[in-house]
Amino acid sequence: MKKSLTTFNFLAFLFLIPVITWAQTPVSGKVVNVKGEGIPFATVLEEGTSNGTTTDDSGNFQFKVSKLPTILMTSFIGFETKKQEVASATGIRITMQEESVGLDEVIVTGNRAKPRTVLDSPVPIDNIGVQELKSSGQTSIDQMLTYKVPSYNASNQTISDATAHFDPADLRGLGPSRTLVLVNGKRKNQSSLVYINDTPGKGEVGTDMKSIPTAAIERIEVLRDGASAQYGSDAIAGVINIVLKENVEYTTLNINSGITTEGDGFSVGADINSSLNVGENGYVNFTLAYSQQELTNRAGEPGEDTLFGVSANDPTFGPWLKKNPDLGMTIGQPEMKNGQIFYNAAFPFKNNSGEFYVFGGLSIRKGTSFALYRTPYWVPDPFNLLHESGNEYNGFQPTFETDIKDFNNSAGVKFDLLGFNADLSGTFGSNSVDYTVGNTLNRDLGAASPTSFEVGGYSFSNLIGNFDLSRNFGQLSLAFGAEARKEIFKATTGEPDSYFGGGAQSFPGIQPSNAVDESRTNYGIYANLDWDISEAFLIGGAVRYEDFSDFGDNSSWKINSRYKLGEKSALRASYGTGFRAPSLHQIFLSNIQTLLSGGTISNQGTFNNVDPVIREGLGVPQLHAETSENISAGITLQPVKNLSFSLDFYKINVDDRVLFSGEVGFDGDDNTTNPVEQILNDYDVTSIKFFINAVNTETYGADFVANYSNIALGAGTLAVNLAGNLNDTKIKGQINTPQVLAENGYDIFNRKEQARITDSRPKTKILLGFDYKINDFSVQLNNTYFGEVTWRHANNGLNGAPLGPNGSLLPTDDAEYDQTFAGKVITDLNFNYTFSEKLSLNLSVNNLLNVYPDAIDTKGDFVTDLGGRFKYPWEVNQFGFNGTILKAGLSYKF
Repeated sequence: MKKSLTTFNFLAFLFLIPVITWAQTPVSGKVVNVKGEGIPFATVLEEGTSNGTTTDDSGNFQFKVSKLPTILMTSFIGFETKKQEVASATGIRITMQEESVGLDEVIVTGNRAKPRTVLDSPVPIDNIGVQELKSSGQTSIDQMLTYKVPSYNASNQTISDATAHFDPADLRGLGPSRTLVLVNGKRKNQSSLVYINDTPGKGEVGTDMKSIPTAAIERIEVLRDGASAQYGSDAIAGVINIVLKENVEYTTLNINSGITTEGDGFSVGADINSSLNVGENGYVNFTLAYSQQELTNRAGEPGEDTLFGVSANDPTFGPWLKKNPDLGMTIGQPEMKNGQIFYNAAFPFKNNSGEFYVFGGLSIRKGTSFALYRTPYWVPDPFNLLHESGNEYNGFQPTFETDIKDFNNSAGVKFDLLGFNADLSGTFGSNSVDYTVGNTLNRDLGAASPTSFEVGGYSFSNLIGNFDLSRNFGQLSLAFGAEARKEIFKATTGEPDSYFGGGAQSFPGIQPSNAVDESRTNYGIYANLDWDISEAFLIGGAVRYEDFSDFGDNSSWKINSRYKLGEKSALRASYGTGFRAPSLHQIFLSNIQTLLSGGTISNQGTFNNVDPVIREGLGVPQLHAETSENISAGITLQPVKNLSFSLDFYKINVDDRVLFSGEVGFDGDDNTTNPVEQILNDYDVTSIKFFINAVNTETYGADFVANYSNIALGAGTLAVNLAGNLNDTKIKGQINTPQVLAENGYDIFNRKEQARITDSRPKTKILLGFDYKINDFSVQLNNTYFGEVTWRHANNGLNGAPLGPNGSLLPTDDAEYDQTFAGKVITDLNFNYTFSEKLSLNLSVNNLLNVYPDAIDTKGDFVTDLGGRFKYPWEVNQFGFNGTILKAGLSYKF
C-alpha cells in the first residue's frame, strides 16, 4: 500500500508542475512537385530544431515555428532536400525537384517521421502513409500491416473462442506481448483477453489493433528494434506508433464492400473523416466509422467421425453423417460489426503561448463465432431444447458471441520550461470483452436449461501520467522524463446457470471463485542523449529505470550509432537490454474451459499464479519480468537516383519468457494417485494449466527494404518495393519445470507447445510490390510470400521417441505425425481511378490466384484435424483460408 500511495503522489506531482509558456508562430502551406501536384507525407522541419511535421495526403502542412522569418527544411524520398526561407505565415509554397536525396534526409526527432526505412537513422524504422496502407487492399490495420511490413504477422483465427475476435499479432515472431503500441507517441492500453486457445501467441496479451479506424490514421511508424530503454516494458521486439490525422483540407467519405468468390464473407463499411477549425489556429479532427462482415466456412467433409469412432455406415447415426458430411461445423472468419469514433485536437493558448491537445477514440465491436459442433452422439438433446420434438439426433453448434469495447484518451499540454520543450500528459485506456454463449445447453440443468448464457467477461484498464522534456544543444540532443502508471484487471462472473454443474456446453461460465479485481502501480524515469560528433558520426544512448508494486524493479539501457560513408551510404548499429513485466492477466487469470485433451474433449482448468494450489502444491514460483538483449547492425545505401536500400541483421535473446504451460493431466496409471492427480480430482478437471517463466529463447534475423521510385515507363511512372524478413527462434537450454512435476514425470511444455513459439509463424516473409501511375489511373500489384510453418504433435514422433530431457524438442525432421505447411505466395491486385479532385474509385482482388494453405495430412491421427473437422491448419495458420476476395470502394472529398 505504501508503494501505491508513493506512485500516485508522484503522479499528482507531475500534474501540478506549472505550465510555462512557449512563444511560437503558426505557419501553413503546401509542398508540391514541379507539376504543381501535392507531395503527401513529406517532412517539413524548422532548421536547427526538432520542430516540424509531415504533409497530409494532399501535400498541405501546418505547424508552429519559433519566429519569422525562418528557414524550413523539406525532404522526401525521390526528391532533393529543399531549404527555403519563409517570411509569411500563410500561403507558403515549397516546390521540390525529383532528384536523389543522398543520406542527409531530415527527420522529426522522436516521431521517426520518414517514409519507409529512414536511411539516416541509427535503427531501422518503417514509416507507412495511409495511402500505402490502403494499397494493400486490406480493410483492418492488423491486416494492412501484415501485407506491408515483412516482420509483422497477424492471421484470422477460428474455433478459438474470443481469440477469433482479436487475432494475435506480433513483430519478428516474438509473440504479441513483446510489441509496444503507441498512439501519437503515447502508450495504448493492452486488450483484456489472454489468448489461451491453440493459436499463435498462446498465453500472451496483445493490443486490440482492430479498435482504430483506418480513416483516422495519417501514418504508422514501425521501429524494428528493442526499445525498452526509451519506452519501458513490452518493447522487446519493437514499437508501433500510430499517428492520427490533424487539420485536413477536405472532408473525406469512404464506402467499401467485398465478398469472397465462394459467395460468403460479405463485408460493407463506411467512414468519414473531417476537421473543424477552432479559433485562429486550433483544430478538431474526427472520424466516424462502421463496418460489418459475415462469416465464412471452410470446414472439412470427412463423412465419418474418427474422433468419436462413428463410421459412415453406423446404424444409428449414419443417416445424420450422410446429411452432414462436414459434421455440422462452421470454420472460418466470424460475423462482426464494428462502430468507431476517433478524435484528435489541438488548441493553442492565447498569443500562441503553448498548446493543449487531446486525442483518442471509442470502438464497439460485436461478433459471433462458433464452437465445435455437438454431434448427437457426443452431446444429445433429449429434452428437445434446441430442436423440435423427434429431432433430438440433429445435434447443435454453440455460438460464441462477444461484446468488445475499447476506449483510449490522452490529454496534455506542450510548453517551454527553462528552454526545454515540455510535454505533460495523462492517458486513460480500457478494453473489455463480455461473452454470451448461444444455441447451447447445460446438461446438468436438464429440461430447465436455458439455451443462451451470459458467461462473464474480462476488462483491463490503465491510467498513465507522463512528463517529458527535450532540448537541442546543437550537436547534442537531450531528452528525459518520467512516467507513472496504474493497471487494473477484472474478471466478472457469469450467470449461475452458466457454471452450474458441468456448465454451458463449449464455454462454462466464469465462476465466483475465478472472479478477479486486481491492480498494480509502477513508475519509471528515463534519459536519452544523441551526440552528432561530426556530420557523419552519430552516437546515442538511453537508460530507463522502472519499479513495479508487485514484482520489483528493472533497469534497461541502450546505445546506438550511425556513420555515414559519404553522401550515399551509412552504417548503423545498436545494442540494448530490455524487459517485459508479466501482465496482470497472466498473473491472475483462472477459468474452466472445454478443450481437446488427451484425444478427448473435456474440461480443463487454468489456475492463477497466486493460487496456493500452484504456488505451494506444484511449486510454481512467482512470475517475474522477462529480460532481453538486443543487438542489430545494418547498412543503408542510395546508389543511384530514386533507389534506396537497407539491410539490418539482429539477434534477440529473451530470458525467462512467461508462457502458458501445456496440459498437465493424469499419467494413465489407475493404481496410484500422485499429488498432481489429486488436484485434478479435487477440481473435477482432466488437466490443468498455469503461467510460468519457463524458457529462454534466441532469435536471429534479418530485415531488408529496397525502394526504386519515379521510374519512367511509357506515359507514367513506376515504383518498385522489395522487402523481406528472415528469422529463426530457438529454445535455449532446458524447460524450467517445477520439482514436483519433474519428479512425477510431467512435461509442462511439450513439443507441440515448443513449436508454437519456434515454428508457428513464417520464418521467411517477402514482399514484392509494383505501383504504376499514369494520369488519373494507378494500379498496384503486390506479392507476399509467407514461408513455411510447422505443426508438431504433442508427443508422437518417429518410433515414439520425440522428446529429450524435460520434454525438450529433439532435432528430428521426420516425426511421425508432424506436418510442415509449404510457403505460399498471395497476390493482390488494386486499381484506382480519380474521376475528379473529389471523387475516386478503387477495385481490388485480394488473393488473386485463390491460394489456400496446404490441407492437413492426418497420417492416421485423428487429433491432427479433430476427426476431419478441419481441412486447413488452424494452430499454425499463415494467412487464413478465405480464398479470393473481391472488393470495391468509393472515396468522395468535399
